[in-house]
Amino acid sequence: MIGSHISIYGEVQGSGFRAWAKEQSAKLSLTGWARKASDGSIEIFIQGDEDQVNAFISLCWDGPSFAHVDDVLVQDGEYDENLKTFEIY
Repeated sequence: MIGSHISIYGEVQGSGFRAWAKEQSAKLSLTGWARKASDGSIEIFIQGDEDQVNAFISLCWDGPSFAHVDDVLVQDGEYDENLKTFEIY
């Protein structure tokens, strides 16, 4: 099990990106959270099986239909056993 911090840049706030991320995480059996960042990006922490996390990261390049993604930055994170769901903040 791995964790990843993801920052998504572009026209992503107001596009339904956080709700879309929650939907994708459920499909891939992942847990974590998503929130708006002050710089206009979306910040996501995602965790679970490595292949599923990598699949989620790949999906972030497209995002929901109203988003326009310019960049996706990924940093390794620590797996948190206390996260049992995907939350939107």
